[in-house]
Amino acid sequence: MQINGRKHHKVGFGFPLNHYEGITVAIYIEEALKTLSTIFQGFSIDLQELYNKFCYKESPFIMRAKDSIEHIFSELYNVPNEIRTNYFKIKILELLLFLSVVDVKVKGEERPYFTKKQVGTVKNIMKYMTEHIDKNFTLEDLSSKFEIPLTSMKNYFKGVYGTSIYSYMRSYRMQVAALMLRETNENITVIAGKVGYENSSKFASAFKKIMNSLPSEYRRRFI
Repeated sequence: MQINGRKHHKVGFGFPLNHYEGITVAIYIEEALKTLSTIFQGFSIDLQELYNKFCYKESPFIMRAKDSIEHIFSELYNVPNEIRTNYFKIKILELLLFLSVVDVKVKGEERPYFTKKQVGTVKNIMKYMTEHIDKNFTLEDLSSKFEIPLTSMKNYFKGVYGTSIYSYMRSYRMQVAALMLRETNENITVIAGKVGYENSSKFASAFKKIMNSLPSEYRRRFI
């Protein structure tokens, strides 16, 4: 679980792969205080105090997933539509109560913090690769082009995106390929070439690892 005050973030949320598995809870303190005071009189959690507790650093607060956290979030995935809104409200209150008793010194983890320039460079690398998805660049090529030491580039990228450059691009390519399989009638070999695979067998193997089915099987599900 990550908590941050979004001090240095743009408005809104962005997911680079256009694919996200997880739950994001955004709390706008002023609006939330009004709602809580209206619906739950006597609710003892001070949101501003929670903000000060978890967001006093430049870097986000990180906490490993434990049973206590998984219990709160896992139950949000399979909720009947007719009770979803009210159920979500209850679970968020449960989350706030849980956070109110967390000892940040015991539970928190230190993670590397990256400067705006470092993050910007990594985002430019990601943008360049995804705009040339049919090309395969070596790490040395990228390091040279963006004038950044190879080791630093790998560390910054993993720190920002949570995975290696290779794993990120493989996942991105498969998401793009899946979109083309769903929405076009193009030959699978052609699609493979468009996402950087000259060998259709290697493409099929990579696709199955990410999407849990062969490209042909995946396409049939959407016909």
